[in-house]
Amino acid sequence: MCYTDCWLAKDFPPVEPSEDHIVLFRICNGQYIPNIGEDKWDKDHVKMPCSDRNISKETNETKQWDVIVEALSRKIKNSEDLASAILTYQTQFKDIWKFKAMHRFFNEYWDKNDSEYFFENTLPKVARLALDLPELIKSPIPLLKQGCNISLSFTQLQLASLLANAFFCTFPERNNKRRDSEYKTYPPVNFNVLYDGGGPKVMEKLKFICHYFNRVCEVNPTGVVTFSRRHIPVDKCPDWARVTLPMSTVPLGVDDSKLIEDAKYWIQMDFANKYIGGGVLRRGAVQEEIRFVSNPELMVSLLFTEVLSPTEAVMIIGTERYSTHTGYSSTVKWSGNYIDETPTDSSARRQCAILALDARRFPKPDEQYCKEMIDRELNKAYVGFSFYSKAGGLSYPGIATGNWGCGAFGGSARLKSLLQIMACVRAGRPISYFTFNDVTLKNNIEHMYEFLRTNNVTVGDLYKCLMDFCESEDHISVFVNLYENIENYFNKQMSLDDNQPKT
Repeated sequence: MCYTDCWLAKDFPPVEPSEDHIVLFRICNGQYIPNIGEDKWDKDHVKMPCSDRNISKETNETKQWDVIVEALSRKIKNSEDLASAILTYQTQFKDIWKFKAMHRFFNEYWDKNDSEYFFENTLPKVARLALDLPELIKSPIPLLKQGCNISLSFTQLQLASLLANAFFCTFPERNNKRRDSEYKTYPPVNFNVLYDGGGPKVMEKLKFICHYFNRVCEVNPTGVVTFSRRHIPVDKCPDWARVTLPMSTVPLGVDDSKLIEDAKYWIQMDFANKYIGGGVLRRGAVQEEIRFVSNPELMVSLLFTEVLSPTEAVMIIGTERYSTHTGYSSTVKWSGNYIDETPTDSSARRQCAILALDARRFPKPDEQYCKEMIDRELNKAYVGFSFYSKAGGLSYPGIATGNWGCGAFGGSARLKSLLQIMACVRAGRPISYFTFNDVTLKNNIEHMYEFLRTNNVTVGDLYKCLMDFCESEDHISVFVNLYENIENYFNKQMSLDDNQPKT
């Protein structure tokens, strides 16, 4: 299937400031000008390193930003200088942060010429980008907290400055791992976590990040990116047993040879961790982490996105892809530069929407076959798939997805394919499913969809059959069971109809 014109239907709201859409810039004479607001140092906003209230813990008088400016204004010739600069303002971690991965990367793993070029040419510009933060962002950044429905829009240059500060580990209050920490429900954002990692996956992720800074420091990016969080109370989610829409309501395409990120003009699924970004700053290197280092602007979401609850989703519109890769997990490698030619919308955002949905982890596979877990995954998918959908008819773009919550999370690909199709039907969005070279799964899904279509099975019918399957003792093959179960279900319904009194 191809929906290259779907985006042009303008189903996504434009970037316009409102009570639930915070825009950190305005356009004046064709130029981006930062919006000006009062500095906030509270539980509802990002605590910025350049805030006047960010005071040095050593003197209780010196502004921490002054220390940061002094440290990053010095010549940094190598990884030892870089570590020393960071510890100038992160003094409490002098005996904790060892920067072993960072030293290994710049001194052993990366090509010597690339490393020398980075320190000589790129790093001074990254430092300048970080220190430009007070000039680029002049209004407070709200935290995307649980239960809120809010959007944040930034220029790409603002995001680059925030990422430069994460690179230099300047964000305050974000390194405390105590259970009573203010940010215990947020992912880490300072890169010290990555710098103290280990193994080839961390080395390769540093390649992605350094390449990003090589690019943005050579030519400043000029687009816009929107981060949106959506919450639907569980009692407002569909009653799945009562959904009468046929499973064939939305078109389905299945592909075994391409990747989700190849589906241009579609809403592309991020198989997310409930802490957005997952292990991107640790040793993780699966779908979400690879996507975040390929499109590093996604990593800014770690700064302000609280852990996702079961009926929440995050959508990010407009990020740019900078890198290509090969491999997956332990074999992942940065493979080269990527020129992202995705067209932009009327708000200067690339027509690329990435939807972060966290599936439930099932250490024991049988745990997914119960009403509670089926409802949880259906509701989670529905919250995301119905983002900006319209009532009645199909909404575009469609959803590009795949084996969400499978692999390490223990989910069944066949069950998850059905649940995602059901959620797409209820949300009214077409679905394109990518099986990642699994031809058998592709054929199985297509055959099952055709079976559901020809039998005019509704979402509610399928849900009831899944409930019967959950109550059975054999959870080995959900598709084989459903073929038989659906036929029995309809025979039972026909029998009940025949026994109804005639009028």
